[in-house]
Amino acid sequence: MLERNPRGAMQQATGGGDGDSWLMSYLDVLTLLITLFVLLLSLAGSGKLETGQEQAGEQTRQGTAGTEPGTMGLEPRNQGILPRNAGLQPRFQDLDVEGVSVAQGEQGITLRIDDNLLFASGDARLTASGREVIKALVPTLEAFDGQISVEGHTDNIPISTARFPSNWELSMSRAIAVLRYFIEAGIPEHRLRAIGYADTEPLESNETAAGRAANRRVEILVKENL
Repeated sequence: MLERNPRGAMQQATGGGDGDSWLMSYLDVLTLLITLFVLLLSLAGSGKLETGQEQAGEQTRQGTAGTEPGTMGLEPRNQGILPRNAGLQPRFQDLDVEGVSVAQGEQGITLRIDDNLLFASGDARLTASGREVIKALVPTLEAFDGQISVEGHTDNIPISTARFPSNWELSMSRAIAVLRYFIEAGIPEHRLRAIGYADTEPLESNETAAGRAANRRVEILVKENL
């Protein structure tokens, strides 16, 4: 049958409109359930991955803790890292010159000589015994092609003479005296450096006589060419 709407238009009346509303509600519920399942699956997958990563990390930590040097596994980051000039050490470990000590540092090998073996007090001329000490080092220093830095050090007792107005001049002059001997002995000049530190790098406290004596020294720093 035909009915007239409020505006006068004619339309056909149907009796099945209300009967199909349950189907729309069912589809909405089904869509929500599918969305929920997808969300649950996504969360479950993420949790499994995180758990796997945690287990892998734990196994790595356990492997690192139980690994000894020379076996498979991760080791501490800095283990086995040697100073850049570590290859020099075997050449100097058997050095046996009275009054000369050998130390391995980050920059290279340091040969430390007490200044009383090389110079008279307040002087920068090598003594006869000092020349013998330096002469004994020449064969070892000639055996490699690296750089040689001669470094003079003093204590903090001021000096003021016509030749040495301060400890800077004294420390530098003593370093140059050793350097000149090396040149005379045949070590190429381009491998040599002379540096004066005065009292700026003490080994011991200058408050005691023993400390000041330790600080008065000449150091020969040996570095490999990079």
